[in-house]
Amino acid sequence: MSVVALLVVACQPSSNNKNPNNRALARVYNKTLYLADLEGMIPAETSSEDSAMIINAYVERWVRDAALMYEAERNVPKDLNIDKLVRDYRASLIKHSYEKILIEQLLDSTVTAAQLDEYYQSNKEQFPLETDIVRCRFVKLPRNAPDIPQFEKWWKSDKLEDFQMMVSYSNDHAVTKILDDSLWVGISDVAAVWPGNAAELANVQPGKTLNRRDDNFLYYFQLNQLMRAKELAPIGYVDDQLKKVILHQRKMKFLDETRENIYQDALRRNQVNVFQD
Repeated sequence: MSVVALLVVACQPSSNNKNPNNRALARVYNKTLYLADLEGMIPAETSSEDSAMIINAYVERWVRDAALMYEAERNVPKDLNIDKLVRDYRASLIKHSYEKILIEQLLDSTVTAAQLDEYYQSNKEQFPLETDIVRCRFVKLPRNAPDIPQFEKWWKSDKLEDFQMMVSYSNDHAVTKILDDSLWVGISDVAAVWPGNAAELANVQPGKTLNRRDDNFLYYFQLNQLMRAKELAPIGYVDDQLKKVILHQRKMKFLDETRENIYQDALRRNQVNVFQD
């Protein structure tokens, strides 16, 4: 009988066994897998065929794991203290879980702009740029987008209302857009969707525009500011990184202080005894 057929039978009630869940599904050396071991794994509404597939897949994994476990137990080093490893691992899990609860409940995760700026000013030499970055405006439009001449008038205009109209138009029609010119982006990110190359973009004079077209799209680029690789990164480009560093340092300090407070509390309760020879 095939494994699947056996498992289909295993899922059916048996008149010869008062508890069909005691039916053995597989055995590897001295370990046996029973149908009862799979209790709760199969939803009640599952058909017999689907149940058999689920059980079969589980058995296929189980027999391989059991065979590996048998060999591992036979070949484990004699001096390996399994009980100590389990105790240490359990203690580590408990401590980690408790620290996670403390951090979630008590650690202040707010980082203000002033805190970001203070850390940046004290450590900005640690943040050299790895690539050229730009503040720019960039729009990629399909060539069949409506009212292209009107868009180009808005693009060239310095009026706030025209900029707002351009943003609205780009939201509706642009394939790609960067219109927040306070945002720093890697020039390679723009070049990835530009029909030319990064060098062409980097050679645009600040405040000037560059237009390109291909068979399917129109491209509009305006450079506001360029910073070269190895220059110190502006704070706006590394603020996410700064926040992560600040929060990590805050977390480490919080955990150190918490451990020390708990230790001092145990001392006050006379619950710390150090035995010396």
